[in-house]
Amino acid sequence: MTESSSVQSWDIFKEHLAKQGLRVTNQRQAIFDVIFSAETHFTAEDLLDLSKQRDNSISRATIYRTLPILVDCELVREIDVGKDYKYYMPVQRQSVFKAQVVCSDCENIYEVDAPFMEWYGKTVSEKLGLKVDSQRLQVHGSCIAKKEGKVCDKQLVC
Repeated sequence: MTESSSVQSWDIFKEHLAKQGLRVTNQRQAIFDVIFSAETHFTAEDLLDLSKQRDNSISRATIYRTLPILVDCELVREIDVGKDYKYYMPVQRQSVFKAQVVCSDCENIYEVDAPFMEWYGKTVSEKLGLKVDSQRLQVHGSCIAKKEGKVCDKQLVC
């Protein structure tokens, strides 16, 4: 994420907090910074560990209260892969729809271009007289290398 888009996202977050009557705190700033420097998907527990490295006063409760706020203002996307916990990632304003490919063995989540999904969602919704609010495509698979007794290198080749 570029620095200017991160600044823009911070402004959106601050405005959303103000509308909710919530304060901008050092803990929320640290959580925001950790999220927008993330290079991969993360769980709330991952976020807690990383955030505590920046600000030891951040609690589990602060993480679990802040994540829904960031999801609500559409700065963070919540990803459900059918586990007892969710994954998160910062929303990156991209022109191409992304699908998720989830490795059931190593739990990596890969984001791959799926430009057909925008067309598909729009076409089907219009036929039914609906407006698309959201859509997702998620594929689950198993690591072939691991099944063959090799090391899963967790590299995605598209």
